[in-house]
Amino acid sequence: MTSHPAVRTPQQDRSRATRARLLAAAVDCLAELGWQGSTVTVVAERAGVSRGAAQHHFPTREDLFTAAVEHVTAERLAAVRAHADELPAAGPDRTRAVVDMIVRLYTGPLFRAALHLWTAAATEEVLRERIIALEGHVGREAHRAAVEFLDADESRPGVRESVQATLDLARGLGLANLLTDDSLRRSGVIRQWAGVLESTLRPVRP
Repeated sequence: MTSHPAVRTPQQDRSRATRARLLAAAVDCLAELGWQGSTVTVVAERAGVSRGAAQHHFPTREDLFTAAVEHVTAERLAAVRAHADELPAAGPDRTRAVVDMIVRLYTGPLFRAALHLWTAAATEEVLRERIIALEGHVGREAHRAAVEFLDADESRPGVRESVQATLDLARGLGLANLLTDDSLRRSGVIRQWAGVLESTLRPVRP
């Protein structure tokens, strides 16, 4: 018996497009307006859909914004992976390029949007549970991608901790960039940390 792949209908395509517009608009609103200013109505207006259509896809505000951050994070990581073959060969140049790439993930609108969610979750119990789960998932995916791009052997002493320190450093640099352009200082920090990380990944034997 031959099986055939399911064929999407025009209505399903429209539904997927509506959902995608809502997710993108939700991240933009969070980044620009913060949690208090980002209501479902505001997001629906920006996405060009009705509030009812938005609630059909995402029954609650928490559903919408946690799904938005998770979706856009997955898209960003997929885009980075798509360009992984353009990285230099293993060595100091590749390590610096990867550190720079990771830091850039934490210095754009997506990080700003996620930060607003973290802040709101500190005082909203329902949101907190969702954000803890979301951050756990995103953190694992980011760590896995970093290990892959760095070609890191986490069985070696200190390597896993150094990869995680790279992600923590990137978050800190993202915070420093929120109020002012921190690109000049950030460049020096990236260069210095990449050297430290490379010496841990591939120590020079005496």
